[in-house]
Amino acid sequence: MNAAPEPVDSRANGRESLEAKLLRRLLASIGEPPLDFVFGWTGERVEARPGPAVATVRLADRATLVGLIADPQVRFGDAYSEGRIEIDGDLIELMNVVYRGAFVREEPIPQRIAGWVRRPRRNTLDGSRDNIHHHYDLGNDFYALWLGETMAYTCAYFPRADAGLDEAQVAKMDHVCRKLRLSANDSVVEAGCGWGGLALHIAGRYGAKVRAFNISKEQIAFARRRARELGLDGRVEFVEDDYRNIRGRYDVFVSVGMLEHVGVENYATLGRIARESIGASGRGLIHSIGRNRPGSLHPWIEKRIFPGAYPPSIGQMMQIFEPSDLSVLDVENLRLHYALTLRHWLRRYEASVDRVREMFDERLVRTWRLYLAGSVAAFETGVLQLFQVLFTGRENNELPLTREYVYAR
Repeated sequence: MNAAPEPVDSRANGRESLEAKLLRRLLASIGEPPLDFVFGWTGERVEARPGPAVATVRLADRATLVGLIADPQVRFGDAYSEGRIEIDGDLIELMNVVYRGAFVREEPIPQRIAGWVRRPRRNTLDGSRDNIHHHYDLGNDFYALWLGETMAYTCAYFPRADAGLDEAQVAKMDHVCRKLRLSANDSVVEAGCGWGGLALHIAGRYGAKVRAFNISKEQIAFARRRARELGLDGRVEFVEDDYRNIRGRYDVFVSVGMLEHVGVENYATLGRIARESIGASGRGLIHSIGRNRPGSLHPWIEKRIFPGAYPPSIGQMMQIFEPSDLSVLDVENLRLHYALTLRHWLRRYEASVDRVREMFDERLVRTWRLYLAGSVAAFETGVLQLFQVLFTGRENNELPLTREYVYAR
């Protein structure tokens, strides 16, 4: 096997290649991120303008460069997953500088065309089940490697910056329960329950009865087993079904981390389900990844990680509440809490990559590393937000006049 050519800065001798010039045009379109590039087939080095670089990106071959120029948002992730892009430096910091500059210039025509061609997968009843299976049914053992004891795959709440992941996830559950003023007299319906952590917490710590819906077979099986182990199967019912099939009247409606999979076209339906569940006097909370303004999820993440996912703006979230005459009481943004959560997940993931490689392959190892690192950067740079919206039926006058109750232990 021939060794790769030694990197050479071609600008020093005034003979920059056509490939380097095309790459510089791409970098200019995304705000000149401080990154160096090395072409593996010639050894040519394209240095950052302005420097110094936070990382060096090594491209294996000319086809990788052509793909980046044509559709960087999808091709970068694919090439990294396949090992045709290597990073010397901190991956999170690389993603941070890319996100910070990504929207400062008009998107080049080839990238706009690629965006028009791509369309997120729809969340019909059948489509939602397929989309969820793609992501969550990788296996409980995979997620158990890095999610922690709670198996909570949503933003934690850090009472202190140095709090541990499990402590912060329990604090998130308590934060939600305090907002909803839960008690043993309440009946609760949960839309999208993950591995059941919140439902079990509500039943075990607050004594309420919970009916929790989810369409992931793997997660429901895990949650039912955990309920039996904790002796809570008499207080929690886990239903393998779509949120659109929720029926009955409850005191509380809660959904943590499901809205991203609903699709804006279904928001009015979700609002109707929530209103029918809690009537004119109940309480509800929806917790979701979001954006400052309408825009799609990063196309590589939608394509390779979360098919059909969409993070709404606050304005779009109001399409849930307004048609159903639900009263929004409180909106909180936990963006930096999610950045911290993801850093914990990434550290745990990196500590388990040998096991992940045994379970799957090197490509999946790299795909999920990039997804987690890129997600840290998205929340740290404000590309993504994390909204919790507390709401009630129109006639509810029972929640306290101040927010003090949310923070009182």
